[in-house]
Amino acid sequence: MLAPHDRVTVEWQLGRPPTGALAVAHRCPYGYPQVIFTHPLHRTGSEFIVFPTLFWLSCPFLAAEVSRLESAGAVRRFEARLAAEPDLSSQYAAAHDAYRKERLTLLSSEDREFLRRVNALDRMETGIAGLSNPRRVKCLHSHLAHFLARRGNPIGEAVAAGLPRLFCLPERVGCAEAVREKASQGCQP
Repeated sequence: MLAPHDRVTVEWQLGRPPTGALAVAHRCPYGYPQVIFTHPLHRTGSEFIVFPTLFWLSCPFLAAEVSRLESAGAVRRFEARLAAEPDLSSQYAAAHDAYRKERLTLLSSEDREFLRRVNALDRMETGIAGLSNPRRVKCLHSHLAHFLARRGNPIGEAVAAGLPRLFCLPERVGCAEAVREKASQGCQP
């Protein structure tokens, strides 16, 4: 589970409490969460959600920067590169496989049995951002989060290289303000 001060920061970053957050997977140079690690299955009684991303880009600065890349057509450009560059395609397929295997290791035997019972175990057999086709690209936020947390994702690495910076300027650290505000309200961060 997230430490209390990280939970305060992530709640501010996302604008809501994080679902299934297990830990901070990557921090910015200021020490605040940029990527959180989440459990792939969220259950409440018989209700459940298979969460497609293990690594969630929580940093609002990076999320906005990546959204700009997506809006400028970066997803289509990456798919074109995958079709034209066999080495990139091979590395990308390996990243999907590693992601899928890591997701499966997080499931308990009880989780696996539950998913079998509700015919949903195959939904855990997907790669980055819930993709089953490693020639497709979806959600560059997920790719960057995976790269920052684990490396080994060539699309995430290219996204990182395409950004002007991987953290906000010191005068923009809203995470610090969120933690200070919570502390001033008497909450223990």
